[in-house]
Amino acid sequence: MKISVINRDGTKHILEADNNSTLMEVIRDEGLDIEAACGGCCACATCHVYIKENWLDKLNHKGDEEESMLDQAFDVKNNSRLSCQIELSEELDGLELELAPE
Repeated sequence: MKISVINRDGTKHILEADNNSTLMEVIRDEGLDIEAACGGCCACATCHVYIKENWLDKLNHKGDEEESMLDQAFDVKNNSRLSCQIELSEELDGLELELAPE
């Protein structure tokens, strides 16, 4: 599957992913500029991304922990998510997102 990521400098990257990963793992493993300080434990907001609006309904809903972490993040929008909380599946092939500011 492929994921389209716009980096903070505006550069678009097409990443290859598999169903056994989270979105954060794919972004991090490709070397893009995402801190992911807690390693995917939903204990920080350093993997904050903006999901393109047309993809939001295809994602799992935000849990209480994710909502709590986003409350502490900067520049939160309606389409903000923590990439560590998005499990990849075939339904998300072609997912489009942008990395949030640091």
